[in-house]
Amino acid sequence: MIKNNRIRTAVVTGASGGIGLAVANLLTEKGWKVYNLSRRPGGNAIHIPTDVSDETAVKRAFEQIERESEGLSLLINCAGFGISGAVELTELSQAKKQFDVNFFGTLLCSQAAAGIMRRCGGGRIINVSSAAALFAIPFQAFYSASKSAINSLSLAMDNELKDFGIRVTAVMPGDVKTGFTAAREKSDAVSDRVYGSTISKSVAVMEKDEQKGMTAEYVAACIVKTALRRSHKPLVTIGFQYKLFALLFKMLPIKTVNWIVGKLYIKH
Repeated sequence: MIKNNRIRTAVVTGASGGIGLAVANLLTEKGWKVYNLSRRPGGNAIHIPTDVSDETAVKRAFEQIERESEGLSLLINCAGFGISGAVELTELSQAKKQFDVNFFGTLLCSQAAAGIMRRCGGGRIINVSSAAALFAIPFQAFYSASKSAINSLSLAMDNELKDFGIRVTAVMPGDVKTGFTAAREKSDAVSDRVYGSTISKSVAVMEKDEQKGMTAEYVAACIVKTALRRSHKPLVTIGFQYKLFALLFKMLPIKTVNWIVGKLYIKH
């Protein structure tokens, strides 16, 4: 449970758009002092220009927040992006960039926030993962892998920090309609020379699903509800159908799950 500081302070990464912006706006409406750590400003949050994969920039941002605020109650890590393409033809630099932002950005901000929260008696860290953490999506392997890594990081940190009154949760939304789709970095043109049109057709179907997905505002409301509730869950799935998928993941043999994923996402 988040303690009621006189002015509650939250940090939201990637709050220039999409889920992060919706989260920051909702917290601001609830009377929170909200900092947006991203490369661009957005909404009414206090913007500190920050590349979350830059260790020095992250450290400076949290030092500024600690100077200006009465502690830190909440960190919500929303910053992230996706790449698509075949694993064998993905440049190492692309794969590293995917992890630098999605995983190491989450790590750096969580490390910095944890220190402040320890000093002020506790808090909550919410890491935005994905249903893709459970289901390895073909032609989005590195995105799935980065989100799986966030789940593992969150579970470990939750056990490490709970004695200090800090709880950590990974939230796993399914498809969400945001600018994330258009921002996806693709190597499909190169990959399709080997795989035919399979990759571009498969990614197009995934993107269509995303654009028919949940709104950023709905997901933000679920995230904020998770952050503010008294009870704690280390993993939370967002979206009714994705909760069913997560249940199937637990119940079915992994061979069957992977076969289903292939049927759903591989298009020829």
